[in-house]
Amino acid sequence: MTEARQDFIATQQRMLDRYGIEAESRFVDVPVVEGQAHVLVSGEGSAVMIVNGIGIPAAMWAPLMAELGGFRLFAVDLPAYGLTDTTLGFAEDLRRNAVRFLDEVLDGLGLESPAFLANSLGSLWTNWLALDRPERVKVMVHVGCPAIVLDTSAPLPMRLLSARPLGRVLTRLRPPSESQVEELSRMVNEYPLTPELADLILATERLPDFRHTFLSMLNALLRLRGSRPAMRLTAEQLTRVTQPTLVFWGQDDPFGSVEVGERMVKAMPDAELHVVGGGHAPWLTQAERIGPIVMRFLRQHE
Repeated sequence: MTEARQDFIATQQRMLDRYGIEAESRFVDVPVVEGQAHVLVSGEGSAVMIVNGIGIPAAMWAPLMAELGGFRLFAVDLPAYGLTDTTLGFAEDLRRNAVRFLDEVLDGLGLESPAFLANSLGSLWTNWLALDRPERVKVMVHVGCPAIVLDTSAPLPMRLLSARPLGRVLTRLRPPSESQVEELSRMVNEYPLTPELADLILATERLPDFRHTFLSMLNALLRLRGSRPAMRLTAEQLTRVTQPTLVFWGQDDPFGSVEVGERMVKAMPDAELHVVGGGHAPWLTQAERIGPIVMRFLRQHE
């Protein structure tokens, strides 16, 4: 086991301990990444699949997981963002591979049609799954602006990183460090981070496959002037997402204004919006407010 992997495991455990989460690590075979996916499994009850955003591991959900007693939580590391394997070409056909990845993880866990809780890139992937494999998604909860929904994009620093070879140069000039993680937290309007979370993000960025996967996914989704039109979650697509959906929007989310959230839920057949404090990952500071609403919604649709 590499030193970077050992460090990640240790920092992941500190994050879980910080919020009193008792979770077992499960590894399931996922052919699309030619290896295994890592899933944190916690609690008892109806199944909830948890999918995070770009570059961040599943343990980041610990503050909200602590508020969701009475459910069996399955929080998955996306390819290269944690202990899940990846392949160099994963982002070359991102939508197809993302749907296949989630489909295969569900198969590996023996889950037929769980509820989904997601953020950012994870929200985009979950919506793709709901469109392409609707039978696999019971209901959805999105916390934060889903990646490239409607006419949204990403802050300029991420768009710069999406450009080849500029992204490779910039990441060499600004490698993972405590100050770089602080810049990231300020960019997404979630500053300051707890020490455990800052350490977790830093340990994730130092994993061997992180940099290539992060840059290639950004390139698949973004251009310097905005999101790639072919990858956007459009209003027409949203009209076809029929699963009951709960959306939380941070009032300071830099990826999309509250007005975007209002347009999103208006386009969907069965969706409701709650505006909360915070930025792009509002559960980090608003878990006690978000948790009870999520609990009621999930119990309503068990």
